[in-house]
Amino acid sequence: MKVVLISTYELGRQPFGLASPAAWLKERGHDVMCVDLAITTLPSLPIREAQLTALYLPMHTATRLAAQVIPKLRLLNPKAHLCAYGLYAPVNAGYLKKLGVETILGGEFEQALTDLAEQLARGERPVQQRLISLDRLKFGVPDRSGLPPLARYAKLHVNGATRIAGYTEASRGCKHLCRHCPVVPVYKGHFRVVQHETVMADIRRQVEAGAQHITFGDPDFLNGPAHARRIVEELHREFPGVSYDATIKIEHLIQAPDLLPVLCGTGCLFVTTAVESVDDRVLAKLEKGHTRADFIRAAGLLDAASLVMAPTFIPFTPWTTRRGYGDLLRVIAELGLVENVSPVQLALRLLVTPGSRLLELPDIQERIERFDEAALIYRWRHQDPDIDQLAARVLSLVHDEQRRHAPRREIFRNIWQFVTDDPLPENFDLMPRATIPYMDEPWYC
Repeated sequence: MKVVLISTYELGRQPFGLASPAAWLKERGHDVMCVDLAITTLPSLPIREAQLTALYLPMHTATRLAAQVIPKLRLLNPKAHLCAYGLYAPVNAGYLKKLGVETILGGEFEQALTDLAEQLARGERPVQQRLISLDRLKFGVPDRSGLPPLARYAKLHVNGATRIAGYTEASRGCKHLCRHCPVVPVYKGHFRVVQHETVMADIRRQVEAGAQHITFGDPDFLNGPAHARRIVEELHREFPGVSYDATIKIEHLIQAPDLLPVLCGTGCLFVTTAVESVDDRVLAKLEKGHTRADFIRAAGLLDAASLVMAPTFIPFTPWTTRRGYGDLLRVIAELGLVENVSPVQLALRLLVTPGSRLLELPDIQERIERFDEAALIYRWRHQDPDIDQLAARVLSLVHDEQRRHAPRREIFRNIWQFVTDDPLPENFDLMPRATIPYMDEPWYC
């Protein structure tokens, strides 16, 4: 049976969410085509011939883009069975079904997607399977043969040079329940390990294809610390010249400081960590599991281990104040992290999505106005209109500055001067940009 798997956007990475199910489907004899619309255009002929078309929705932006593609798919081939799978599929099931999607799959989707293809191949009328499956799967090695080459995706920049970057996942889900996290409504505090041998086989294939750096896309790489350690130690033994990065919670960084030298010694260049705020009141609302002091301590631990921190933030929430936003800028500058922070991180506004635990909070209920179906979010306004205006102005400034390729330090300086008349900290211009490794994909949600 002809199957087309489509990704609209995955942070500039070669989509794991196409390569993994492609391996499952091909093993069962299906004719699979992978289409990454972040790189290529929609191919008319394969869409017209497909019996199953499945869209991978790992994130908010990908889902909004998919909503624009679905009408084109239905026009090209009204008889094909439409499926949406991935993290954002089940929480937006109602909207997707209105657009014509027939099957929605969340959580561990490979087996369910394969079962769907088998039913269609037998001529059976598919019955909606479990919306969310958390079954423990035995993963196959992702098949990336139908995807554009790694060189066409986001690259690592370090010390003035660029490296081809690969991407894999050693686990899915998360054992934490942060209120704003999109993983929580689907996995509800559970995480699932991708078998060690599968992860390593995927890395080997990507290195053979030219990868000089690997991004581990786990929501939290240290949910399973022994699993993570085994993988990075083997990665370094086999490919000592290949570097990597991972996402790790502040909470885990300060709970396992003995692992940080291991990360550094095995080629980790930077650690992405969701700080979100330096206001303890906001962190408590989000149930992040760390405090302002923990963030500062984690920054020190990473620095002592010669690891670069790449912090992410949600600076504009219903609890943000102008003074608090200025305090965030000051902490970033005083910790010497200006060059570590992608400018868009200073402009992000809290997304309240369907199923979010944020909706349990009375003060969120007071601030939300309506559900914007097309945007896939609950619209909210700050009780102080000045904060909404500040958020819009900072976002506009960041977009304008990034379009002209302004350096991070310059964008930060312009935001600082817009927010406060205070002088910048003395260490502001000490860190040269080339020493901070970063991926050249600027968006994060």
